[in-house]
Amino acid sequence: MDEFSFIKNYLSNYKPDGELLCGIGDDAAILRPQNGFDWHISTDMLVAGRHFFVDVSPEDLAYKVLAVNISDMAAMGAIPKYVLLSAALPQLNLQWLDKFFQSLSEILLQYSIKLIGGDTVKGNYIFNITIIGQTPSGQALKRNGAQVGDDIWVSGKIGLAAAGLYFEEQCRKYNNGLKYILDNKLSLPESISIFSQDTISMCLDKLLRPQPRVKLGNSLLNIAHSALDISDGLLQDLGHILESSNVSALVYLNQIPSLCDLSLSNNYQQWILSGGDDYELIFTATPENEEQIKNIAQLANIEVAKIGKIIDKDDNFLYKVFDDENGNEMKEINSGFNHFL
Repeated sequence: MDEFSFIKNYLSNYKPDGELLCGIGDDAAILRPQNGFDWHISTDMLVAGRHFFVDVSPEDLAYKVLAVNISDMAAMGAIPKYVLLSAALPQLNLQWLDKFFQSLSEILLQYSIKLIGGDTVKGNYIFNITIIGQTPSGQALKRNGAQVGDDIWVSGKIGLAAAGLYFEEQCRKYNNGLKYILDNKLSLPESISIFSQDTISMCLDKLLRPQPRVKLGNSLLNIAHSALDISDGLLQDLGHILESSNVSALVYLNQIPSLCDLSLSNNYQQWILSGGDDYELIFTATPENEEQIKNIAQLANIEVAKIGKIIDKDDNFLYKVFDDENGNEMKEINSGFNHFL
């Protein structure tokens, strides 16, 4: 298969509509935005060996490549509309591509997103998504809106993806990876066998197939003061909100939702506070909106929890983390992931 056959077979399935005047097939797509809406445009790159294992299944890879970008839209309360996909692939393997694009098509359909362009070159598994979404004009959730007195909320359970990555790395020291071991009912390494099978499976699923919180984010427009998705670690991403909003925060570890099993590991606090790859939302809102937020979450079938409070800017700290209800402050904390450290 050559490049042009690849484009014809996999990238030319989306037809023009009211907003998409011209899709794949010309030198550029043509879009006509609706009046009264703001566009959100984001791009993200995933590289083999850095963001995913090169032997990950094409189905899981396609899902995650798109899901992490959809999560950026969710963090701003935007509805995702269009994506462009660029990929560097070592070869155009028909069987691999069929599985990849079947999975990609399923998540595109799930979120009513259209693929409108991209590029492909020969290379070692690099994927770049550009995503376009929209919110009603002036209503987007941003990082700089946190206010003193706001509660700090998170969606879902935190730390599972980081634990899943740890499980995967431990398994690869002894065998072909966690999914291979589970599928073939082989013995797990001792460092992992202390956890229940349900916990192990949930953590692996969270690592491979994060759930973008689009419905929750969109429902929080005009309710939350600030929001962000947790990709590089809860504290690091909370720090972006605090710095942008010129405030500080108090965070309570025992209020952060996770899985009880994970506390069996000495890595528990690190997974929760700085593990990253959760792609859950962290947002702030006034206490008066607590019941409304809980109702919204219930309608979206998503767990939410208050984990802290926004306070006046303190020049001595960005945030303080307390590890129990007695107010014992944690001193040494790794804030999160950095690509160049």
